[in-house]
Amino acid sequence: MVDDDEDDFFLVNALLQDISPDEYVLQWVSSYSEALGIIETRSHDLYLVDYRLGSHTGIDVLHHFRNLGYKAPVILFTGKGDYHIDKEAMQAGAADYLVKSEITAVGLERAIRYTLDKFTHLKAIEKSEKRYFSIFEKSNDAILLADCEHRIVAANPAAIRLLRYEEASLYNSYLGSLFANESQIKTFIDLLCSDDGVVRQEYVFRTSQGQQLDVVVNASLLDEKKQLYLCIIQDVTERKRKEQEKQQQEKFAITGRIARLIAHEVRNPLTNILLAVSELKTSELPETADSQLYLDIMERNCHRINQLVTELLESTRMSELNMLPQGLNVLIEKTIHLAADRLQLNDIRVIKKLREPDLQVMADEDKLIIALLNIIINGVEAMKAGDGTLEVETWHESDRVFVRISDTGSGIPPENLAKMFEPFFTSKTKGTGLGLTATQNIILNHKGTIHVDSRPGEGTQFLISFPIVNAAIDRDLLL
Repeated sequence: MVDDDEDDFFLVNALLQDISPDEYVLQWVSSYSEALGIIETRSHDLYLVDYRLGSHTGIDVLHHFRNLGYKAPVILFTGKGDYHIDKEAMQAGAADYLVKSEITAVGLERAIRYTLDKFTHLKAIEKSEKRYFSIFEKSNDAILLADCEHRIVAANPAAIRLLRYEEASLYNSYLGSLFANESQIKTFIDLLCSDDGVVRQEYVFRTSQGQQLDVVVNASLLDEKKQLYLCIIQDVTERKRKEQEKQQQEKFAITGRIARLIAHEVRNPLTNILLAVSELKTSELPETADSQLYLDIMERNCHRINQLVTELLESTRMSELNMLPQGLNVLIEKTIHLAADRLQLNDIRVIKKLREPDLQVMADEDKLIIALLNIIINGVEAMKAGDGTLEVETWHESDRVFVRISDTGSGIPPENLAKMFEPFFTSKTKGTGLGLTATQNIILNHKGTIHVDSRPGEGTQFLISFPIVNAAIDRDLLL
Protein backbone atom coordinates (compact mmCIF):
# COMPACT_ATOMS: atom_id res chain seq x y z
CA MET A 1 0.00 0.00 0.00
CA VAL A 2 1.37 3.42 -1.04
CA ASP A 3 -0.16 6.09 1.23
CA ASP A 4 1.33 9.03 3.14
CA ASP A 5 -1.26 8.59 5.96
CA GLU A 6 -0.39 5.76 8.38
CA ASP A 7 -3.91 5.79 9.82
CA ASP A 8 -5.31 4.81 6.41
CA PHE A 9 -2.86 1.88 6.31
CA PHE A 10 -4.03 0.62 9.73
CA LEU A 11 -7.68 1.01 8.69
CA VAL A 12 -7.29 -0.91 5.42
CA ASN A 13 -5.22 -3.65 7.09
CA ALA A 14 -7.85 -4.01 9.84
CA LEU A 15 -10.64 -4.34 7.27
CA LEU A 16 -8.76 -7.09 5.43
CA GLN A 17 -7.96 -9.02 8.60
CA ASP A 18 -11.57 -8.77 9.76
CA ILE A 19 -13.01 -10.34 6.62
CA SER A 20 -10.14 -12.68 5.63
CA PRO A 21 -7.76 -13.30 8.53
CA ASP A 22 -4.23 -14.29 7.50
CA GLU A 23 -5.13 -14.33 3.78
CA TYR A 24 -3.50 -11.00 2.94
CA VAL A 25 -0.09 -9.60 3.88
CA LEU A 26 -0.12 -5.82 3.50
CA GLN A 27 3.18 -3.91 3.20
CA TRP A 28 3.12 -0.11 3.61
CA VAL A 29 5.32 2.64 2.17
CA SER A 30 4.62 6.29 2.92
CA SER A 31 6.21 8.15 -0.01
CA TYR A 32 6.43 8.26 -3.77
CA SER A 33 10.21 7.63 -3.77
CA GLU A 34 9.88 4.58 -1.49
CA ALA A 35 7.12 3.28 -3.74
CA LEU A 36 9.36 3.42 -6.83
CA GLY A 37 12.01 1.29 -5.13
CA ILE A 38 9.47 -1.28 -3.92
CA ILE A 39 7.74 -1.48 -7.32
CA GLU A 40 11.05 -2.24 -9.05
CA THR A 41 11.40 -5.42 -6.95
CA ARG A 42 8.20 -6.70 -8.64
CA SER A 43 7.47 -8.84 -5.59
CA HIS A 44 3.81 -8.02 -4.85
CA ASP A 45 0.54 -9.45 -6.16
CA LEU A 46 -1.43 -6.20 -5.88
CA TYR A 47 -0.78 -2.48 -5.32
CA LEU A 48 -3.10 -0.12 -3.40
CA VAL A 49 -2.09 3.46 -4.28
CA ASP A 50 -3.41 6.70 -2.78
CA TYR A 51 -4.06 9.50 -5.25
CA ARG A 52 -2.42 12.19 -3.04
CA LEU A 53 1.29 11.59 -2.41
CA GLY A 54 2.72 14.97 -1.54
CA SER A 55 4.05 16.62 -4.69
CA HIS A 56 3.14 13.51 -6.70
CA THR A 57 -0.05 11.62 -7.40
CA GLY A 58 -1.10 8.04 -7.83
CA ILE A 59 -1.24 8.74 -11.58
CA ASP A 60 2.53 9.33 -11.46
CA VAL A 61 2.92 5.90 -9.87
CA LEU A 62 0.82 4.35 -12.63
CA HIS A 63 3.03 6.05 -15.24
CA HIS A 64 6.06 4.54 -13.51
CA PHE A 65 4.58 1.06 -13.98
CA ARG A 66 4.15 1.83 -17.68
CA ASN A 67 7.69 3.21 -18.04
CA LEU A 68 9.09 0.06 -16.42
CA GLY A 69 7.07 -2.09 -18.77
CA TYR A 70 5.73 -3.80 -15.64
CA LYS A 71 2.09 -4.88 -15.78
CA ALA A 72 0.56 -5.38 -12.34
CA PRO A 73 -2.92 -4.89 -10.82
CA VAL A 74 -3.32 -1.46 -9.18
CA ILE A 75 -6.30 -0.11 -7.21
CA LEU A 76 -6.29 3.68 -6.79
CA PHE A 77 -7.62 5.23 -3.56
CA THR A 78 -8.86 8.82 -3.26
CA GLY A 79 -10.37 10.98 -0.52
CA LYS A 80 -13.49 11.84 -2.51
CA GLY A 81 -15.16 10.76 -5.72
CA ASP A 82 -14.10 12.62 -8.84
CA TYR A 83 -15.20 11.53 -12.32
CA HIS A 84 -12.17 13.09 -14.02
CA ILE A 85 -9.72 11.38 -11.63
CA ASP A 86 -11.60 8.11 -12.12
CA LYS A 87 -11.33 8.43 -15.91
CA GLU A 88 -7.67 9.48 -15.75
CA ALA A 89 -6.88 6.53 -13.47
CA MET A 90 -8.49 4.02 -15.83
CA GLN A 91 -6.66 5.49 -18.82
CA ALA A 92 -3.35 5.31 -16.90
CA GLY A 93 -3.87 1.60 -16.21
CA ALA A 94 -5.63 1.35 -12.83
CA ALA A 95 -7.70 -1.81 -12.44
CA ASP A 96 -10.20 -0.15 -10.05
CA TYR A 97 -10.92 3.16 -8.29
CA LEU A 98 -12.20 3.36 -4.67
CA VAL A 99 -13.28 6.31 -2.49
CA LYS A 100 -11.80 5.91 1.03
CA SER A 101 -14.88 7.19 2.83
CA GLU A 102 -17.03 4.56 1.10
CA ILE A 103 -14.75 1.55 1.66
CA THR A 104 -16.18 -1.41 3.63
CA ALA A 105 -14.55 -4.72 4.46
CA VAL A 106 -16.79 -6.60 2.02
CA GLY A 107 -16.40 -3.99 -0.74
CA LEU A 108 -12.60 -3.89 -0.35
CA GLU A 109 -12.25 -7.67 -0.33
CA ARG A 110 -14.52 -7.95 -3.39
CA ALA A 111 -12.56 -5.25 -5.25
CA ILE A 112 -9.26 -7.04 -4.49
CA ARG A 113 -10.64 -10.43 -5.49
CA TYR A 114 -12.21 -9.13 -8.75
CA THR A 115 -9.05 -7.17 -9.61
CA LEU A 116 -6.83 -10.24 -9.14
CA ASP A 117 -9.23 -12.44 -11.15
CA LYS A 118 -9.46 -9.85 -13.93
CA PHE A 119 -5.68 -9.49 -14.02
CA THR A 120 -5.23 -13.29 -14.25
CA HIS A 121 -7.70 -13.46 -17.14
CA LEU A 122 -6.07 -10.50 -18.91
CA LYS A 123 -2.65 -12.15 -18.59
CA ALA A 124 -4.04 -15.34 -20.09
CA ILE A 125 -5.64 -13.38 -22.94
CA GLU A 126 -2.43 -11.42 -23.53
CA LYS A 127 -0.41 -14.64 -23.59
CA SER A 128 -2.86 -16.10 -26.09
CA GLU A 129 -2.77 -12.93 -28.21
CA LYS A 130 1.03 -12.98 -28.24
CA ARG A 131 1.03 -16.60 -29.29
CA TYR A 132 -1.42 -16.01 -32.11
CA PHE A 133 0.26 -12.76 -33.10
CA SER A 134 3.54 -14.65 -33.34
CA ILE A 135 1.87 -17.24 -35.56
CA PHE A 136 0.36 -14.43 -37.66
CA GLU A 137 3.66 -12.58 -38.02
CA LYS A 138 5.98 -15.55 -38.53
CA SER A 139 3.77 -17.80 -40.64
CA ASN A 140 5.23 -18.76 -44.01
CA ASP A 141 1.70 -18.78 -45.40
CA ALA A 142 0.14 -15.47 -46.34
CA ILE A 143 -2.63 -14.46 -43.92
CA LEU A 144 -5.24 -11.76 -44.58
CA LEU A 145 -8.08 -10.45 -42.44
CA ALA A 146 -11.04 -8.85 -44.19
CA ASP A 147 -14.13 -7.02 -42.89
CA CYS A 148 -17.78 -7.61 -43.75
CA GLU A 149 -17.35 -5.73 -47.03
CA HIS A 150 -14.37 -7.97 -47.87
CA ARG A 151 -11.95 -5.06 -47.49
CA ILE A 152 -8.50 -6.16 -46.33
CA VAL A 153 -7.86 -4.84 -42.80
CA ALA A 154 -4.74 -6.80 -41.81
CA ALA A 155 -1.96 -8.68 -43.58
CA ASN A 156 1.04 -10.53 -42.23
CA PRO A 157 4.56 -9.99 -43.66
CA ALA A 158 4.29 -13.17 -45.77
CA ALA A 159 1.17 -11.79 -47.50
CA ILE A 160 2.85 -8.47 -48.25
CA ARG A 161 5.90 -10.27 -49.69
CA LEU A 162 3.77 -12.66 -51.75
CA LEU A 163 1.37 -10.08 -53.19
CA ARG A 164 4.08 -7.38 -53.52
CA TYR A 165 1.85 -4.60 -52.28
CA GLU A 166 2.77 -1.66 -50.11
CA GLU A 167 1.04 -2.27 -46.77
CA ALA A 168 -1.02 0.94 -46.97
CA SER A 169 -2.05 0.13 -50.54
CA LEU A 170 -3.09 -3.41 -49.58
CA TYR A 171 -5.33 -2.06 -46.79
CA ASN A 172 -7.17 0.03 -49.38
CA SER A 173 -7.88 -3.09 -51.45
CA TYR A 174 -10.66 -5.67 -51.48
CA LEU A 175 -10.20 -9.44 -51.61
CA GLY A 176 -11.74 -9.45 -55.09
CA SER A 177 -8.97 -7.22 -56.45
CA LEU A 178 -6.42 -10.00 -55.84
CA PHE A 179 -8.03 -12.40 -58.33
CA ALA A 180 -6.66 -12.64 -61.87
CA ASN A 181 -9.96 -14.00 -63.22
CA GLU A 182 -13.19 -12.10 -62.58
CA SER A 183 -15.23 -15.29 -62.85
CA GLN A 184 -13.39 -16.69 -59.81
CA ILE A 185 -14.29 -13.67 -57.65
CA LYS A 186 -18.03 -14.42 -57.69
CA THR A 187 -17.41 -18.11 -56.93
CA PHE A 188 -15.20 -17.18 -53.97
CA ILE A 189 -17.62 -14.60 -52.52
CA ASP A 190 -20.60 -16.93 -52.95
CA LEU A 191 -18.80 -19.70 -51.05
CA LEU A 192 -17.63 -17.32 -48.33
CA CYS A 193 -21.14 -15.95 -47.81
CA SER A 194 -22.83 -19.37 -47.89
CA ASP A 195 -24.23 -21.10 -44.79
CA ASP A 196 -21.03 -23.10 -44.41
CA GLY A 197 -18.91 -19.96 -44.87
CA VAL A 198 -15.74 -21.93 -45.60
CA VAL A 199 -13.65 -21.82 -48.77
CA ARG A 200 -10.94 -24.35 -49.62
CA GLN A 201 -10.13 -23.95 -53.29
CA GLU A 202 -7.38 -23.16 -55.75
CA TYR A 203 -7.41 -19.77 -57.50
CA VAL A 204 -5.18 -17.57 -59.63
CA PHE A 205 -4.09 -14.32 -57.96
CA ARG A 206 -2.31 -11.37 -59.52
CA THR A 207 0.40 -9.40 -57.69
CA SER A 208 0.55 -5.61 -57.69
CA GLN A 209 3.08 -5.95 -60.54
CA GLY A 210 0.69 -8.05 -62.64
CA GLN A 211 2.39 -11.42 -62.14
CA GLN A 212 0.06 -14.39 -61.78
CA LEU A 213 0.23 -16.72 -58.79
CA ASP A 214 -1.38 -20.11 -58.34
CA VAL A 215 -2.67 -20.20 -54.77
CA VAL A 216 -4.74 -22.39 -52.48
CA VAL A 217 -7.09 -20.26 -50.35
CA ASN A 218 -8.54 -21.41 -47.02
CA ALA A 219 -11.04 -18.78 -45.92
CA SER A 220 -13.67 -18.71 -43.19
CA LEU A 221 -15.66 -16.40 -40.92
CA LEU A 222 -13.42 -15.68 -37.92
CA ASP A 223 -15.67 -13.42 -35.85
CA GLU A 224 -19.41 -13.61 -36.43
CA LYS A 225 -20.23 -10.44 -34.47
CA LYS A 226 -17.63 -8.29 -36.20
CA GLN A 227 -18.02 -10.14 -39.53
CA LEU A 228 -14.26 -10.64 -39.75
CA TYR A 229 -12.95 -13.10 -42.33
CA LEU A 230 -9.68 -15.05 -42.12
CA CYS A 231 -7.92 -16.01 -45.36
CA ILE A 232 -4.86 -18.26 -45.35
CA ILE A 233 -3.13 -18.28 -48.73
CA GLN A 234 -0.61 -20.89 -49.82
CA ASP A 235 1.53 -20.13 -52.85
CA VAL A 236 1.62 -23.25 -55.04
CA THR A 237 3.01 -21.53 -58.15
CA GLU A 238 6.38 -23.29 -57.96
CA ARG A 239 4.79 -26.67 -57.29
CA LYS A 240 2.41 -26.25 -60.22
CA ARG A 241 5.26 -25.05 -62.42
CA LYS A 242 7.22 -28.23 -61.65
CA GLU A 243 4.14 -30.38 -62.22
CA GLN A 244 3.50 -28.62 -65.52
CA GLU A 245 7.15 -28.99 -66.50
CA LYS A 246 7.00 -32.71 -65.76
CA GLN A 247 3.74 -33.07 -67.73
CA GLN A 248 5.22 -31.16 -70.66
CA GLN A 249 8.32 -33.36 -70.65
CA GLU A 250 6.24 -36.55 -70.48
CA LYS A 251 3.83 -35.37 -73.17
CA PHE A 252 6.70 -34.28 -75.36
CA ALA A 253 8.47 -37.65 -74.92
CA ILE A 254 5.26 -39.47 -75.92
CA THR A 255 4.81 -37.18 -78.93
CA GLY A 256 8.40 -37.87 -79.99
CA ARG A 257 7.90 -41.64 -79.77
CA ILE A 258 4.68 -41.40 -81.80
CA ALA A 259 6.44 -39.21 -84.38
CA ARG A 260 9.26 -41.75 -84.79
CA LEU A 261 6.73 -44.57 -85.09
CA ILE A 262 4.77 -42.64 -87.73
CA ALA A 263 7.97 -41.83 -89.61
CA HIS A 264 8.98 -45.47 -89.68
CA GLU A 265 5.55 -46.79 -90.61
CA VAL A 266 4.85 -44.09 -93.25
CA ARG A 267 8.22 -43.73 -94.92
CA ASN A 268 8.64 -47.38 -95.85
CA PRO A 269 5.42 -47.66 -97.90
CA LEU A 270 5.97 -44.09 -99.13
CA THR A 271 9.34 -45.07 -100.55
CA ASN A 272 7.75 -48.03 -102.31
CA ILE A 273 5.05 -45.76 -103.81
CA LEU A 274 7.69 -43.31 -105.10
CA LEU A 275 9.70 -46.16 -106.62
CA ALA A 276 6.56 -47.49 -108.30
CA VAL A 277 5.69 -44.04 -109.67
CA SER A 278 9.21 -43.61 -110.96
CA GLU A 279 9.07 -47.02 -112.60
CA LEU A 280 5.75 -46.23 -114.27
CA LYS A 281 7.11 -42.94 -115.60
CA THR A 282 10.05 -44.69 -117.27
CA SER A 283 8.15 -47.78 -118.41
CA GLU A 284 7.11 -48.42 -121.96
CA LEU A 285 3.45 -48.54 -121.12
CA PRO A 286 1.18 -46.49 -123.39
CA GLU A 287 1.26 -42.83 -122.27
CA THR A 288 -1.75 -40.58 -121.98
CA ALA A 289 -1.97 -36.98 -120.79
CA ASP A 290 -4.13 -38.07 -117.86
CA SER A 291 -1.78 -40.86 -116.74
CA GLN A 292 1.19 -38.50 -116.61
CA LEU A 293 -0.90 -35.93 -114.69
CA TYR A 294 -1.95 -38.50 -112.10
CA LEU A 295 1.60 -39.80 -111.72
CA ASP A 296 2.85 -36.23 -111.16
CA ILE A 297 0.15 -35.66 -108.51
CA MET A 298 1.11 -38.90 -106.73
CA GLU A 299 4.81 -38.05 -106.80
CA ARG A 300 4.29 -34.48 -105.62
CA ASN A 301 2.09 -35.52 -102.69
CA CYS A 302 4.46 -38.30 -101.73
CA HIS A 303 7.25 -35.72 -101.45
CA ARG A 304 4.92 -33.44 -99.45
CA ILE A 305 4.09 -36.25 -96.99
CA ASN A 306 7.78 -37.05 -96.68
CA GLN A 307 8.53 -33.39 -95.93
CA LEU A 308 5.81 -33.25 -93.27
CA VAL A 309 7.19 -36.37 -91.61
CA THR A 310 10.67 -34.78 -91.62
CA GLU A 311 9.31 -31.58 -90.05
CA LEU A 312 7.42 -33.61 -87.44
CA LEU A 313 10.58 -35.48 -86.49
CA GLU A 314 12.58 -32.24 -86.33
CA SER A 315 9.96 -30.54 -84.14
CA THR A 316 9.91 -33.39 -81.60
CA ARG A 317 13.55 -34.48 -81.60
CA MET A 318 15.82 -33.62 -78.64
CA SER A 319 18.45 -32.04 -80.83
CA GLU A 320 21.99 -31.11 -79.82
CA LEU A 321 22.40 -27.52 -78.75
CA ASN A 322 25.38 -25.20 -78.81
CA MET A 323 24.86 -23.95 -75.24
CA LEU A 324 26.66 -20.78 -74.17
CA PRO A 325 25.89 -18.07 -71.58
CA GLN A 326 23.62 -15.54 -73.28
CA GLY A 327 22.01 -12.33 -72.04
CA LEU A 328 18.26 -12.90 -72.20
CA ASN A 329 17.50 -9.24 -72.97
CA VAL A 330 20.04 -9.34 -75.79
CA LEU A 331 18.32 -12.40 -77.29
CA ILE A 332 14.94 -10.67 -77.06
CA GLU A 333 16.26 -7.50 -78.72
CA LYS A 334 17.68 -9.60 -81.59
CA THR A 335 14.36 -11.43 -81.96
CA ILE A 336 12.36 -8.19 -82.08
CA HIS A 337 14.83 -6.82 -84.64
CA LEU A 338 14.21 -9.88 -86.87
CA ALA A 339 10.45 -9.29 -86.56
CA ALA A 340 10.76 -5.53 -87.16
CA ASP A 341 9.51 -5.66 -90.77
CA ARG A 342 6.32 -7.52 -89.83
CA LEU A 343 5.75 -5.24 -86.82
CA GLN A 344 6.16 -2.09 -88.93
CA LEU A 345 4.08 -3.44 -91.82
CA ASN A 346 1.18 -4.15 -89.43
CA ASP A 347 1.78 -0.95 -87.43
CA ILE A 348 2.09 -2.88 -84.16
CA ARG A 349 3.17 -0.97 -81.05
CA VAL A 350 5.94 -2.68 -79.07
CA ILE A 351 6.35 -2.21 -75.30
CA LYS A 352 9.54 -3.56 -73.72
CA LYS A 353 9.92 -4.01 -69.96
CA LEU A 354 13.29 -5.70 -69.76
CA ARG A 355 14.82 -6.15 -66.33
CA GLU A 356 18.20 -4.53 -65.79
CA PRO A 357 20.89 -5.64 -65.35
CA ASP A 358 20.49 -8.33 -67.99
CA LEU A 359 20.49 -11.91 -66.65
CA GLN A 360 22.28 -14.72 -68.43
CA VAL A 361 20.87 -18.10 -69.38
CA MET A 362 22.55 -21.09 -71.00
CA ALA A 363 21.21 -21.01 -74.54
CA ASP A 364 21.71 -21.94 -78.17
CA GLU A 365 21.31 -18.44 -79.58
CA ASP A 366 19.98 -19.40 -83.02
CA LYS A 367 17.45 -21.92 -81.78
CA LEU A 368 16.15 -19.85 -78.89
CA ILE A 369 15.66 -16.86 -81.21
CA ILE A 370 13.63 -19.13 -83.53
CA ALA A 371 11.43 -20.17 -80.58
CA LEU A 372 10.81 -16.57 -79.47
CA LEU A 373 10.28 -15.43 -83.06
CA ASN A 374 7.55 -18.05 -83.59
CA ILE A 375 5.63 -16.65 -80.60
CA ILE A 376 6.05 -13.01 -81.67
CA ILE A 377 4.97 -13.75 -85.27
CA ASN A 378 1.91 -15.64 -84.01
CA GLY A 379 1.05 -12.59 -81.90
CA VAL A 380 1.45 -10.21 -84.84
CA GLU A 381 -0.79 -12.38 -87.03
CA ALA A 382 -3.47 -12.48 -84.30
CA MET A 383 -3.73 -8.66 -84.11
CA LYS A 384 -5.44 -6.21 -86.44
CA ALA A 385 -3.10 -4.01 -88.44
CA GLY A 386 -2.76 -0.59 -86.84
CA ASP A 387 -4.60 -1.66 -83.67
CA GLY A 388 -2.30 -3.95 -81.74
CA THR A 389 0.24 -3.90 -78.93
CA LEU A 390 2.98 -6.44 -78.33
CA GLU A 391 4.49 -6.37 -74.83
CA VAL A 392 7.65 -8.21 -73.81
CA GLU A 393 8.60 -8.28 -70.12
CA THR A 394 11.43 -10.01 -68.23
CA TRP A 395 12.05 -10.47 -64.50
CA HIS A 396 13.54 -13.04 -62.17
CA GLU A 397 12.35 -14.96 -59.13
CA SER A 398 14.66 -17.14 -57.08
CA ASP A 399 16.86 -19.10 -59.51
CA ARG A 400 14.76 -18.59 -62.65
CA VAL A 401 14.28 -15.81 -65.17
CA PHE A 402 10.87 -15.22 -66.75
CA VAL A 403 9.74 -13.83 -70.10
CA ARG A 404 6.16 -12.78 -70.75
CA ILE A 405 5.16 -12.09 -74.37
CA SER A 406 1.65 -10.60 -74.58
CA ASP A 407 -0.47 -9.49 -77.52
CA THR A 408 -3.83 -7.75 -77.79
CA GLY A 409 -5.08 -10.05 -80.52
CA SER A 410 -8.24 -12.07 -80.97
CA GLY A 411 -7.33 -14.57 -78.28
CA ILE A 412 -7.70 -18.35 -78.22
CA PRO A 413 -10.90 -20.29 -77.38
CA PRO A 414 -10.60 -22.36 -74.16
CA GLU A 415 -11.08 -25.65 -76.05
CA ASN A 416 -8.00 -24.90 -78.18
CA LEU A 417 -5.62 -23.92 -75.37
CA ALA A 418 -4.83 -27.50 -74.39
CA LYS A 419 -3.93 -28.33 -78.02
CA MET A 420 -1.61 -25.37 -78.64
CA PHE A 421 1.61 -27.39 -78.71
CA GLU A 422 0.23 -30.51 -80.41
CA PRO A 423 1.76 -31.34 -83.82
CA PHE A 424 -0.33 -30.26 -86.83
CA PHE A 425 -2.81 -28.29 -84.70
CA THR A 426 -3.46 -24.88 -86.23
CA SER A 427 -6.31 -22.42 -86.62
CA LYS A 428 -4.65 -20.78 -89.64
CA THR A 429 -5.78 -21.47 -93.18
CA LYS A 430 -2.14 -21.93 -94.18
CA GLY A 431 0.53 -23.54 -92.02
CA THR A 432 1.58 -26.97 -90.84
CA GLY A 433 0.81 -26.46 -87.15
CA LEU A 434 4.36 -27.41 -86.18
CA GLY A 435 5.68 -23.95 -85.26
CA LEU A 436 4.64 -24.01 -81.58
CA THR A 437 5.55 -27.69 -81.31
CA ALA A 438 9.09 -26.77 -82.38
CA THR A 439 9.04 -23.78 -79.99
CA GLN A 440 8.08 -26.02 -77.08
CA ASN A 441 10.80 -28.50 -78.08
CA ILE A 442 13.48 -25.78 -78.07
CA ILE A 443 12.38 -24.36 -74.71
CA LEU A 444 12.20 -27.78 -73.05
CA ASN A 445 15.68 -28.56 -74.43
CA HIS A 446 16.84 -25.42 -72.61
CA LYS A 447 15.38 -26.81 -69.33
CA GLY A 448 12.71 -24.14 -69.60
CA THR A 449 8.95 -24.07 -69.23
CA ILE A 450 6.28 -22.51 -71.41
CA HIS A 451 2.68 -21.71 -70.50
CA VAL A 452 -0.02 -19.98 -72.54
CA ASP A 453 -2.98 -18.05 -71.15
CA SER A 454 -5.66 -16.51 -73.35
CA ARG A 455 -9.29 -15.47 -73.62
CA PRO A 456 -11.22 -14.73 -76.80
CA GLY A 457 -11.17 -11.01 -77.50
CA GLU A 458 -8.66 -10.26 -74.71
CA GLY A 459 -5.39 -11.32 -76.30
CA THR A 460 -2.84 -14.01 -75.48
CA GLN A 461 0.22 -14.20 -73.28
CA PHE A 462 3.05 -16.73 -73.26
CA LEU A 463 4.96 -17.13 -70.01
CA ILE A 464 8.40 -18.72 -70.44
CA SER A 465 11.03 -19.43 -67.79
CA PHE A 466 14.67 -20.55 -67.83
CA PRO A 467 17.18 -21.37 -65.09
CA ILE A 468 19.55 -18.46 -64.42
CA VAL A 469 23.22 -19.13 -65.15
CA ASN A 470 25.20 -20.19 -62.08
CA ALA A 471 28.70 -18.76 -62.50
CA ALA A 472 30.48 -21.70 -60.85
CA ILE A 473 28.64 -24.25 -63.00
CA ASP A 474 29.21 -22.22 -66.14
CA ARG A 475 32.98 -22.15 -65.61
CA ASP A 476 32.95 -25.95 -65.43
CA LEU A 477 30.84 -26.17 -68.59
CA LEU A 478 33.11 -23.78 -70.51
CA LEU A 479 36.22 -25.70 -69.45
